[in-house]
Amino acid sequence: MRTVELVCSPGLDAAVRAAWARLAAAGLPSLARNTHPTNRPHLTLAAADEFPPGAVARLTALVDAALPLPARLGEVTVLDGSAPLVWLVDPGAELTALHAAVWRVLADADGRNPWHAPRRWRPHLSLALRFRDADAGLARAVLGDAPPAGEFVAARSYDGATRTVHPLGTPAG
Repeated sequence: MRTVELVCSPGLDAAVRAAWARLAAAGLPSLARNTHPTNRPHLTLAAADEFPPGAVARLTALVDAALPLPARLGEVTVLDGSAPLVWLVDPGAELTALHAAVWRVLADADGRNPWHAPRRWRPHLSLALRFRDADAGLARAVLGDAPPAGEFVAARSYDGATRTVHPLGTPAG
């Protein structure tokens, strides 16, 4: 599996990691417990078994033209009742356009994940995996009412076969 992900600005990254830590301290599931070096707050735009020829260059051009983008976080919720605990992201017109363009670049890719298809995609930053809907109220209390603000400033691709990440586009800086 290969992904296309947007990476958070340093301040937003730190705020999401702090939220992970608060969830863990409260005894709730949290991505703070995932110590793999590739684990970091991100927004997944698409996933496919493999990228088609030329896709990396086209994706690089897209993200270089689009980033940075504002990251407007909203409600904390559990997707599908017993799955990831997430901070929903307001997609806005620019993020929606980037997502649709990424989906078009991957049109010929085998094994595109249908969860990321336009009109089905629910943009979010994950806070915990395998979270019970019954604990969502406690999680919201632990996280507070004011979601952090920031931007998406870079892009990367995660390679599930090698468990490595590869930058897409020019690094922010």
